[in-house]
Amino acid sequence: MSISLSFLILCPVWISMAQIQQGGPDEKEKTTALKDLLSRIDLDELMKKDEPPLDFPDTLEGFEYAFNEKGQLRHIKTGEPFVFNYREDLHRWNQKRYEALGEIITKYVYELLEKDCNLKKISIPVDATESEPKSFIFMSEDALTNPQKLMVLIHGSGVVRAGQWARRLIINEDLDSGTQIPFIKRAMDEGYGVIVLNPNENYIEVEKPKTHVQPSSDSSDEPAEKRERKDKVSKETKKRRDFYEKYRNPQREKEMMQLYIRENGSPEEHAIYVWDHFIAQSAAENVFFVAHSYGGLAFVELMIQREADVKNKVTAVALTDSVHNVWHQEAGKTIREWMRENCCNWVSSSEPLDTSVESMLPDCPRVSAGTDRHELTSWKSFPSIFKFFAEASEAKTNSLKPALTRRSHRIKHEELKNNIGGKTKTSYYPAFGQLEMCDSNNGKPLGLQSFLFQK
Repeated sequence: MSISLSFLILCPVWISMAQIQQGGPDEKEKTTALKDLLSRIDLDELMKKDEPPLDFPDTLEGFEYAFNEKGQLRHIKTGEPFVFNYREDLHRWNQKRYEALGEIITKYVYELLEKDCNLKKISIPVDATESEPKSFIFMSEDALTNPQKLMVLIHGSGVVRAGQWARRLIINEDLDSGTQIPFIKRAMDEGYGVIVLNPNENYIEVEKPKTHVQPSSDSSDEPAEKRERKDKVSKETKKRRDFYEKYRNPQREKEMMQLYIRENGSPEEHAIYVWDHFIAQSAAENVFFVAHSYGGLAFVELMIQREADVKNKVTAVALTDSVHNVWHQEAGKTIREWMRENCCNWVSSSEPLDTSVESMLPDCPRVSAGTDRHELTSWKSFPSIFKFFAEASEAKTNSLKPALTRRSHRIKHEELKNNIGGKTKTSYYPAFGQLEMCDSNNGKPLGLQSFLFQK
């Protein structure tokens, strides 16, 4: 529905107001009513008036779309990519259509996790009753029994669910870039157990029960004049409401209410719950996290709440354009030091992949993901993340702790300091060949630099 149509609807109201304002004092009441009407008119609601029904297919076939052999979503008949603006001048309807397709995509990815990746769907809370709201995660068969390696995947915030990095990429690009499936398959090929978190599944929605207003009891001692005034006000209110409602589309969406899932009511709660009931109970000596965007914040919160356990069990953490903030989250010094040694954040940047990127926060090294698109950072850093994990695992196996690694490069560090006049202090990040440069006088960070050391 165009803006011009909204104007045609509102125009008579404006004209009526102008005519009333030219009248006498008796017309003031009508003016007030009309002003009240205009203040409550929602243009978005008005624009629903000529919308087609919000009745969309519940399958990909119903939308006439399918994924081809390259994992790209294409129209069955035309072979064209998905078109958002299916109906011109109906943005809200197009958005609802997109959201309906997105829900189908979510279920499709769930099916791929079970059928294509052979993961098991595990209901949580583990002790949930039959009637209470539930969520779920996905795990490989050996997730809790694999004695060597376990990989944990955490997506970001928004509409994405377990197994996805970005819905937009799945619909507009392909399954490889938009889902966690490439990570899962490669991890399983390399001997990892896998757990896929579902941090945005925090509640279920049910239709809000209709509230029936109980009529007030007609007190026998209430004066007839007062009852008459109350009835008159009630009738006028109903008249104004009906006057307003006739401009609204009768196609109104149902009012819903949210029932939160016990101990999983937020991404942070979910991460802690899965840690306590699954990851901490696993047999793996080496646990690795891949956390995208808000998933990085959820991991930092997990570490704040379970610091000793995380340090004891987690070998390395790959963050992709994480939105965590060690200051706002009040992460302590020992956590920041651990993150500097065991984490890396692949951030959106136009620099080549793995190029060091300066950071203002004293937590973990930041390197380029090789793309300036936030949603693509996980996919673009995919090969580097597995290399990072392999190096971290090898270092742990060979008992190459960070302190030993620093000593092995002490001569090179001294040479570097001499080259820059001895005015800086350095800290080495073994997995990346990175040095944090600090002014020796005031300790202020001068940024991270990458160096290639010969082994």
